[in-house]
Amino acid sequence: MARDAVIVVSGGMDSTTMLYEYKDEIALAVTFDYGSTQNARERQCAVMHCARLGIRHLIIPLEFMHRYFKSALLESPDAIPEGHYQDENMKSTVVPFRNGIMLAIACGIAESNGLHRVMIANHGGDHAIYPDCRPAFVDAMSAAMTAGTYEGVEVFAPYTHIDKAEIARHGAALGLDYSETYSCYKGGEHHCGRCGTCVERREALRLAEVADNTVYLND
Repeated sequence: MARDAVIVVSGGMDSTTMLYEYKDEIALAVTFDYGSTQNARERQCAVMHCARLGIRHLIIPLEFMHRYFKSALLESPDAIPEGHYQDENMKSTVVPFRNGIMLAIACGIAESNGLHRVMIANHGGDHAIYPDCRPAFVDAMSAAMTAGTYEGVEVFAPYTHIDKAEIARHGAALGLDYSETYSCYKGGEHHCGRCGTCVERREALRLAEVADNTVYLND
């Protein structure tokens, strides 16, 4: 298949797995720097993996989100709640319409480069807490992008209906070492092991029976 896609890649487990699984279809990767607590650590991983695969990689600053949006992810590590994504307090980690903004920009980049798909690694485990990861949002955003571009750019989100454990199985089959990805909302040198995304990461790797070489502070 021709390389006709832009991928939104953060450097976390999900988008890194997608980067490797669909590497032969990806012409361009984009990472958004929007001032979240984990952005810097994630970005390092995204840069490394794109360089390893020889995929052109853009880092796009979205500083306005940090200035004007309200989310615990845009405040400080101390503002990040601990627990599972199913917990009510995890709603504080939502960055309002983040995926909508990123997909819109990636759509413009795709059309500017003659590409026809924008890839995003939302998954079934995100649905409980993140409105802009749910199937209805993905379908609506894809329809809007197609209607609003000459190239008919679409969203390609193949992980929408699977969970993180299944993504981990995909990655294991590809030979990925997930210690070379970053997920922690605290943004420290090592994963805290207790924030929502650390809890989900550990659970997914355990359920998938995939070796977890990640260093956690709270083992």
